[in-house]
Amino acid sequence: MAKKPPTLRSGSAGLRVRLLQQALADAGFDPGAIDGDFGPHTEAAVQNFQASEDLLVDGIAGARTQKALGMTGDVEERSLASLKRTFTVKRVQKLFAKSAAGGVKKHLGDVLTALHDEGIGDDIMVLMALATIRAETAGFVPIEEGKSKYNTSPGGHPFNRYDDRKDLGNKGAPDGDSYKGRGFVQLTGRANYRTIGKKIGMGSKLEKNPDLGCDSEVAARILAAFLASKERKIKEALLAEDLAGARRLVNGGSHGLKPFMACYDKGVKEFLAG
Repeated sequence: MAKKPPTLRSGSAGLRVRLLQQALADAGFDPGAIDGDFGPHTEAAVQNFQASEDLLVDGIAGARTQKALGMTGDVEERSLASLKRTFTVKRVQKLFAKSAAGGVKKHLGDVLTALHDEGIGDDIMVLMALATIRAETAGFVPIEEGKSKYNTSPGGHPFNRYDDRKDLGNKGAPDGDSYKGRGFVQLTGRANYRTIGKKIGMGSKLEKNPDLGCDSEVAARILAAFLASKERKIKEALLAEDLAGARRLVNGGSHGLKPFMACYDKGVKEFLAG
């Protein structure tokens, strides 16, 4: 398994922090005393270094920041087993209504596996994924988009408003219905089914059989691939406490914003507080 260094942040201490401080000093970013304690001066130096390298400016020395500083890894990356020990069914259920208990139990494993395999199994992106699922499908199940005035004109056949949407890559009826929203993130449009299908290693299979978008494993892989493609912007929005902006990166608007925010805030208290 590929290796990466342990994440260092405010409050970390020890030899690895001392090496970080020395690397920052060598790069011209004063961390204060090189004493092995990750305090305010070290955090500021990390932020300044990240800004200079066009990295996410969060003051946390993760794998990318340490690699940019020329530091080498010495521990294995977080395993899937470790991820599942943190985000247990019991704890994740606290973020959802009681009616979603069955969905969490059935689908959480696929979601965590997909996030891990996509390289976004860190806590903040897992919470982003869970909050997205809460906004899109309250029951924690991959679902099909429902018929509404936004996708179906009065007297028209289901999803006829999508049929000729060139921005979705649709080619006329029955594409609107065939490529309606599905999954944990409501993948919509022939072009998106084609693109994401290839990205997750399914070739043209998803485009040819769009109903697979509601398969648990496939839906989880779609969600993970979509979030990974926007990881940097999502994290910047979340670090700035701009939850509306983070939601907009997925949905394009404010649909589901209230449950998204409620789920994310609960998740922060459950998994990140203290």
